[in-house]
Amino acid sequence: MTGNTDSEFPADTVEVHPDTDALLASAAARFVGVVVAAQAERGTASVVLTGGGTGIALLERVRKAPGAIDWSRLDVFWGDERFVPAGDPDRNELQARKALLDHVPVDHTRVHPVATSDGEYPDPVEAAAEYATAVRAHLAEYGGFDLHLLGMGGEGHINSLFPHTDAVREDHELAVAVTDSPKPPSVRVTLTLPAVRRSRHVVLVVSGAGKADAVAAAVNGADPVEVPAAGAHGTESTTWLLDEEAAAGLRR
Repeated sequence: MTGNTDSEFPADTVEVHPDTDALLASAAARFVGVVVAAQAERGTASVVLTGGGTGIALLERVRKAPGAIDWSRLDVFWGDERFVPAGDPDRNELQARKALLDHVPVDHTRVHPVATSDGEYPDPVEAAAEYATAVRAHLAEYGGFDLHLLGMGGEGHINSLFPHTDAVREDHELAVAVTDSPKPPSVRVTLTLPAVRRSRHVVLVVSGAGKADAVAAAVNGADPVEVPAAGAHGTESTTWLLDEEAAAGLRR
């Protein structure tokens, strides 16, 4: 099934899986496949991770998945981060390390977390600028991210880009601070839609009936200011991996 056909990008592909288990298996296989192919082509690869229950469960699957990833030749970024102290269990970085990164031989100089609120950049605006500098350097050297993983909220938010906010309207900066997130914690750092669109492959992994309406709106070309997920596109592919419940709105 194909969806959103923004003329600047290839049409979206939609894959529907019978349940969350099958969804996660497919997403893990996609993760491994994209990374292995990129490393075979260019000798290196990069991924942007997502948090949330589904995103962390996916990383646990990747940890157990068969494949030939050379973890020492992988750059790791995050789509967003809760701006909290180091060690806070809300940090996406900490959750990702427990689920995957602490269990594979990554080169820690190639893991690029957002600064913590109690670290060198205690101002979220400065932390966002520092993160944007790291992202910009990577994109300048490699041309883009290979894989950007995204979850989606029930109202269509991705990363920490919420409907009708300055962050989702940002059309220049690669990373910005969010100080009024409608979901706690209220202060965050997020990649923007311009950064997402510098990814070769964007994969949105979405489950649950509560997200069906937002999925349908995004796939059918909603305004990204209203449904931020509608603005997520990869330069080579954009794939929606859905369970049956999340896909229900596409059949109405």
